[in-house]
Amino acid sequence: MTTTGSTRIQTRFAACATEGRAALVTFVTAGDPDLDTSSAILDALPAAGADIIELGVPFTDPMADGIPVQLAGQRALKAGQTLKKTLSLVEAFRAKDKDTPIVLMGYYNPIYVYGVERFLQDARTAGVDGLIVVDLPPEEDAELCLPALAAGLNFIRLATPTTDDKRLPKVLQNTSGFVYYVSVTGITGGAVGNYDAVGEAVARIKRHTDLPVAVGFGVKTAADAVAIARGADGVVVGSALVERVRLSLDSDGRATEKTVSAVTSLVAELAAGVRQVAKAAA
Repeated sequence: MTTTGSTRIQTRFAACATEGRAALVTFVTAGDPDLDTSSAILDALPAAGADIIELGVPFTDPMADGIPVQLAGQRALKAGQTLKKTLSLVEAFRAKDKDTPIVLMGYYNPIYVYGVERFLQDARTAGVDGLIVVDLPPEEDAELCLPALAAGLNFIRLATPTTDDKRLPKVLQNTSGFVYYVSVTGITGGAVGNYDAVGEAVARIKRHTDLPVAVGFGVKTAADAVAIARGADGVVVGSALVERVRLSLDSDGRATEKTVSAVTSLVAELAAGVRQVAKAAA
């Protein structure tokens, strides 16, 4: 079962492919460090070079996330961020930007509490394009994946270094938009140990699907982005960006005049790296 028509995610990956380059996928946490600053960061990402935006939904038990993303979620929750406010954040962004895809990334509990049917309706109305829900395996597709596809949202699944050829078809069965390949075994923020192995893993996944494959977990610098972009359709950067937020805060944990630019300056560097690969190949 797939979504009907062409989504913003599909359109953006196709546009990047036409340019002969990987897409830059940036992750930030909704409401970090506060709603207004988070909105300003979100608005600034496309101009800085982000092709697709993953917006983290804060949750109290983020089991797949490393310390930087955990802390970002804690800051957002402390500031009063909720799933409803996250959808409002997307809606405000979408009023100004009709083209940049937004993917909500998080865990099932907040969606379950919100109500699946209500959430999907509100997400579509707000302008959400896709979902990554890290704690719902393919065996639970009836819970959210299939209803999301029926509602016109892409449902992006994670593949990992331990996803073998026997398991991979099950993972890909109802995946749409793109496949998110986790380059390291473990939590977000770990270092990429072997770029050649990542490239081989992407090639293996692409033998099973026509979907774009984006690689994340461990991409911190423009050099990392260049290395990943050579073999992947997308480069995902998250922990490094939320760490930029943390380092920009004042001693009381509040945003400063440097917070937005701290994020966008790194995004610009990463975008230049991704585009450098296209120039080198041209």
